[in-house]
Amino acid sequence: MKGQTYVITAIIVTIIIAVFAVTNVSMVEVNYLFWKVESPLILVILFSVLMGGIIAAAVSIIKIYRLEKDSKKLRNEIEQLHHVMQKHGVKIPKPSKTDGNEADAKSKR
Repeated sequence: MKGQTYVITAIIVTIIIAVFAVTNVSMVEVNYLFWKVESPLILVILFSVLMGGIIAAAVSIIKIYRLEKDSKKLRNEIEQLHHVMQKHGVKIPKPSKTDGNEADAKSKR
């Protein structure tokens, strides 16, 4: 259900941006650092939205990569601790490769 809400929200936002961009078709002057360019406002709006999406995606990908790296490091640390505990005679079940969501979902049923 959460995924469907995300998709529906994304479609609605896309439609709003498209309608907003299409209603603004006049020519505008855009000042960059060293030059000026005259272009339709629709292109400026769509380019800005596109660049915002690309930047947000890049930041998200970097964060996901870091979280995966931390998760892998913590899993390895847990496994090492289990080996140490077994070495000292403490019996503990080996951790599963899942992230624990399946166990939480089964306990809530």
